[in-house]
Amino acid sequence: MSDEQPAVIVKDLYKTFKLPHEQHSGIKQLIVNFTKRKKGYELQHVLNDISFEIKKGEFFGIVGRNGSGKSTLLKLIAGIYVPDKGLVQVNGSLTPFIELGVGFNPELTGRENIFMNGAMLGFSHKEMELMYDDIVDFAELPKFMDQKLKNYSSGMQVRLAFSIAIRAQSDILLLDEVLAVGDAMFQKKCYEYFKQLKNNKQTVIFVSHDTNALLEYCDRGILIEKGSIVYEGKINKVVNRYIGILNKQEAHTTTDAQVIESSGSGRAKITSIEAVPAHAGDTIALYTEEQTEVLIKMKVEANEDIKQPIYGLTIYDASGQRIFAGNNLWARREFPTLKKGKSVEINWQIPNVFATGTFSLSPGLAASGGSEVLDGIENAAIFKVSKRQLSSAYTNLNFRMDIKND
Repeated sequence: MSDEQPAVIVKDLYKTFKLPHEQHSGIKQLIVNFTKRKKGYELQHVLNDISFEIKKGEFFGIVGRNGSGKSTLLKLIAGIYVPDKGLVQVNGSLTPFIELGVGFNPELTGRENIFMNGAMLGFSHKEMELMYDDIVDFAELPKFMDQKLKNYSSGMQVRLAFSIAIRAQSDILLLDEVLAVGDAMFQKKCYEYFKQLKNNKQTVIFVSHDTNALLEYCDRGILIEKGSIVYEGKINKVVNRYIGILNKQEAHTTTDAQVIESSGSGRAKITSIEAVPAHAGDTIALYTEEQTEVLIKMKVEANEDIKQPIYGLTIYDASGQRIFAGNNLWARREFPTLKKGKSVEINWQIPNVFATGTFSLSPGLAASGGSEVLDGIENAAIFKVSKRQLSSAYTNLNFRMDIKND
């Protein structure tokens, strides 16, 4: 066990806000309410007894539904808020990237905001001059630097803010889901930067609803629900619990298969889906060059007779790109009627041409030639691929190369 001090310690943390009962729709009502001297408020308990630690060099994920308390927790870690009770200890310098526009002046130009933001991060004017071109190039905004920031779109602002923030050589980087504002190409660039951070063992606190990104980059994490930590541990377990909450039912399996409520018409439902582990005892399926096929099991149960059922599957990579989509209709395979009260298991055997990474499974079930959706589950399960042969593309194909001299 390492004696190294954790990067972040959060212990017995509580945070409450006062919500006033009165709402003033105008100056007249404000004056009337002031004369009544009745200013009641309601206590909102945002965080309740939060405790966890983040190790140095760890890519740590925080996930939860909207309103669960994630943003408040980040602001407490960043020192923006003060807790009612409890301890937040940050061992090292920290750069927060929490809210769009914090530290920016809309009346100044992009160029002026770069130098002002740099000063807030502790850089001298000379240091910012040396970094200026890299910041502008990363943000892809060279034509806009002399325009006032108030004329920037929200996407342009987040690109500029992120490009500045990553120049800070801090010990800990705190990232909220503001990257969702950026366009797809910029997000891809940011995720490439995340890979560098992970390879360099940078301590990162990453808050996101993007389960694929959490699985790809994070080692461990916590799931927050109604202001409390309901699960802490390896990120695949955290994500599975989160998906279970989103579907109003706790995930329960030893191999990360999920049992989830039907979201379609209800005439039939997908009861589980999983990528079969390559080795017995694995908590998550991991495929290497030795496994030539990815094996996926999908279980379906019928509440009514379903004639000519269509079983579908889509596979996404960590950035949300669709890598594979197929069903028995496209494959020109007709399966027998799914009888009421009966269950069937569909086995998918997909060539393992995937590049190294984390992939998610989204199964679907339909009828009537695809016009009636019976069930569909987004990001229901995951599997990983690790290959010795490198590839920067979606697929990693075995190939041969020969060379002949004249």
